[in-house]
Amino acid sequence: MAMATVLSLPSSCFSSSVSSSSFLYSAKAQSFPRKRQTPHVTRSLIVNSISSPGIETLPPALQSFWKWVCDKGVLSNKAPPVMPGIVPEGLGLVAQKDIARNEVVLEVPKKFWINSDTVAASEIGKVCGGLKPWISIALFLIREKSKEDSPWRSYLDILPQTTDSTIYWSEEELSEIQGTQLLSTTLGVKEYVQSEFLKVEQEVILPHMDLFPTPITLEDFSWAFGILRSRAFSRLRGQNLVLIPLADLINHSPSITTEEYAWETKQAGLFSRDLLFSLRTPVFVKAGEQVLIQYDLGKSNAELALDYGFIESRPERNAYTLTLQISESDPFLGDKLDIAESNGLGETAYFDIILGCSLPPAMLPYLRLVALGGTDAFLLESIFRNKVWGFLGLPVSRANEELICRVVRDACASALSGYHTTIEEDEKLREGGKLDPRLEVAVGIRTGEKKVLEQIDGIFRERELELDELEYYQERRLKDLGLVGEQGDIIFWESN
Repeated sequence: MAMATVLSLPSSCFSSSVSSSSFLYSAKAQSFPRKRQTPHVTRSLIVNSISSPGIETLPPALQSFWKWVCDKGVLSNKAPPVMPGIVPEGLGLVAQKDIARNEVVLEVPKKFWINSDTVAASEIGKVCGGLKPWISIALFLIREKSKEDSPWRSYLDILPQTTDSTIYWSEEELSEIQGTQLLSTTLGVKEYVQSEFLKVEQEVILPHMDLFPTPITLEDFSWAFGILRSRAFSRLRGQNLVLIPLADLINHSPSITTEEYAWETKQAGLFSRDLLFSLRTPVFVKAGEQVLIQYDLGKSNAELALDYGFIESRPERNAYTLTLQISESDPFLGDKLDIAESNGLGETAYFDIILGCSLPPAMLPYLRLVALGGTDAFLLESIFRNKVWGFLGLPVSRANEELICRVVRDACASALSGYHTTIEEDEKLREGGKLDPRLEVAVGIRTGEKKVLEQIDGIFRERELELDELEYYQERRLKDLGLVGEQGDIIFWESN
């Protein structure tokens, strides 16, 4: 399920240097939603109604889950327009009738949500109060999964044991994304999950083995992390991380490009304090077809691969993040930091470059600020403080502009040298077809990153060719003072 950034990861999970420069780094790859892979069934099944014989042909675990949904009153609608079915992605929601655009397809009462409140009310609630929400929910899922008599048994039995997220890839599979920002992000996330596990093991699990009688392993913890990362809903009023049984079967469609979210929480009635999770379809759906939504238009392919294990073919999903940093040894660190912070940036700044799009507006000014020095350093004086960012929006001097071009191009060359294939080799692989799903993701990711890097290099290569034609600060200043003629010649006045 589409989760905007549900899990907050430390910045150390995202940074890796690719430049010998003191101020340019290959950035934090994104933390940066095809949906998680459910049971490995590839045949399609259309179920026409709840009472349809088709329900009997579903896997036993799914039959049991649907019975639980119906018996427990998970759905507020007595005749829901959707029900679970086998779809190409694994499990999904299948329309039982024609469903109009923006029509509600299901509503789930809060008592069937799994969130921090669920954990607090459980037997382990008393030892989970000070934990991060995702960790407490992860422990709850693991513990309930180990209990045969868990009230959540039917739901837990349909959850996948793994997904195609890169956090579950083998070393051999990860070698296919060598050199990518996604690889460094994936390794950072795995390290983060391991460190959190070791911490919670020592502080909560081992001291309370009466509450956790079944051993909990790092593999169990990683499973729960992946489940939350791929299935939890976010951006809900007053709720940061929520699992919604049945609703989390909704799959993603790249063809749906509406910015509107397809879910919300609302009151169960005019005078009721109870909450409902409401899911609607953003497009018209015919009976027998799968109901789909857009997970998040703002996610890059790297984020999609990390969270869900799939990518899209749309060029704008390909991104590369450049990290720029004011060196701690810069003699003008204090002044530069003051200017950066006055303009919403800091000592380190991250800029996402998207394939086919122009550079972020603040990137060039920040680059010029970081590179500022020598005879240009006078612009850092306090007298210019309120105007300097505007000055940096245009070329400062030939030396400054040449430096930023060289540093960025060197960084791009260094990053490109880290990949073990060329764009041409990758595209030939993709044209050949029949790639393993994970290899297809790997090839798509590394191709996309390399294209963005080549785009960045091309922008600054063209800029290098224009260095002699650009107008710099001193020329602009002289023009403002009326000391430069139309042909660029300096005007001298002689007194009578």
